[in-house]
Parts: sequence; C-alpha cells; structure tokens
Amino acid sequence: VQLQASGGGLVQAGGSLRLSCAASGINFSFNVMGWFRQAPGKQRELVALITSGGSTNYTDSVKGRFTISRDNAKNTVYMQMNSLKPEDTALYHCAAGNPRGDYNDYSGYGYFGRGTQVTVSS
Repeated sequence: VQLQASGGGLVQAGGSLRLSCAASGINFSFNVMGWFRQAPGKQRELVALITSGGSTNYTDSVKGRFTISRDNAKNTVYMQMNSLKPEDTALYHCAAGNPRGDYNDYSGYGYFGRGTQVTVSS
C-alpha cells in the first residue's frame, strides 16, 4: 500500500493550498480516507475525512475553510485549504481507513502516507 501526499508548501496567512494524496494497493473506492496533521509538540489530529459515499466531516477549526474531496477514478483524495492561518502549520498525512472502526480517531486507519509539510507565515 502506498499513499503519496503532495501539494504542501510555504504560504502567507490568508493564502490557499491544495493537497493531493494518490493511493495504490487498496480498493480505494471502498475506503474512508482521512487527512491528519501533526504540529511540533502537539498531538496528531484528524483534520477531515470522506467516506466512500462522499460524506465528509471536519474538525471544528477548519470548518468553512477546508474542503475534502475524492476522485475514485484516479484513486486520489484532495484537500483544498483556504484562508490558511499560522496555526494550520503542520505535517499533513493522508490515511486509509480500516474496513470498520472509529474513523474520527487515529485507530480507525490502517495506512498512513509520509506526509507533506504545510507552513503558514504570519
């Protein structure tokens, strides 16, 4: 299984980035997919998830700013991040969900990508 994230970078506050995560080795269209982030000294947190049916869920701090989507034909999950804030600075990982589990928790995911760094300057 490979989850290859890309699209991170350095951006000024208020700017936008679009993260992509290309998956292989899984039956992508059936998987819940999530984006996690971890900032130095902080716990990893779930940022957003999308189910196989396209339902989404977001952590409160990104609601209205981030949008998760998926393209099953391309085995890719995206996250559009707008109105970025310095507190969004973190290493962002995509993750593929287990067949069942708590998808609002790290334990619900069986595969994680290496991550892409997002840095937002003030």
